[in-house]
Amino acid sequence: MSILRSVSYGGGVQSTALLVLAAQRRIDFPLFVFANVGDDSERAATLRYVAEHAKPYATEHGIELAEVQRTRRDGTVETLHGRLTRPGSRSLPIPVRMSNGAPGTRNCTADFKIKVVGKEMKRRGASKDNPATIGIGISVDEIERANTRRVEPHERIVYPLLDLGLRRVDCQRIIREARLPVPPKSSCYFCPFHRPETWHDMRRQEPDEFEKACQLEDLLNRRRDELGKDHVYLTRFARPLREAIPDGVDLLPIFDEADGLCDSGWCMT
Repeated sequence: MSILRSVSYGGGVQSTALLVLAAQRRIDFPLFVFANVGDDSERAATLRYVAEHAKPYATEHGIELAEVQRTRRDGTVETLHGRLTRPGSRSLPIPVRMSNGAPGTRNCTADFKIKVVGKEMKRRGASKDNPATIGIGISVDEIERANTRRVEPHERIVYPLLDLGLRRVDCQRIIREARLPVPPKSSCYFCPFHRPETWHDMRRQEPDEFEKACQLEDLLNRRRDELGKDHVYLTRFARPLREAIPDGVDLLPIFDEADGLCDSGWCMT
């Protein structure tokens, strides 16, 4: 049996439902680990939810909710936004859309979620001989995101919501019945996997975050101009974000398998 049982907590609906289920002792996970990719990177609404609702609820029910971040060898914290904007950096660890609409390489989940949680598990005693069991909040309606192929030697990945046959709507009900508000969808505010309607809602409801995402896209493309490279975008429309998501225009829901496809389950849960 694993010496550690922990949920990778993302601050969204599915992993918050896991928190409630753990509090109710319907699943056995005494530890939840929130890998914060940066206060300058996570959506502000998610950070507020974790601080104002998730952490107090966990404490009340005897569950440890630990918040960890990526640290450099000198002990300083590295954020995802910080890596993207570091002077002279050519790194593009997020899946920006190339000029043909296809997503680029993605290292953000591995570097700022998986490795950070793994490091914390090893610090707590997990090893190859005694791997930690890590619960991931993927629900039945997102079963295609379940992927046990990428596993660190000191971890064993499980999917408690799949075992219980729970869908996202069930997770929302579980949270409400626990008298908690349903959390917003968790992600980085500049994530290129946002669906068009998510960007539209952000522009209307969280204009400051939308503008920061636009400014980041502008910065990345100024640097690409200096390198003589094609522009990259935060949507699949091959246009700057401000143009791709027009202000004051209502969008019908647009489903595209290329949008919102973060297949790891470590981020948007």
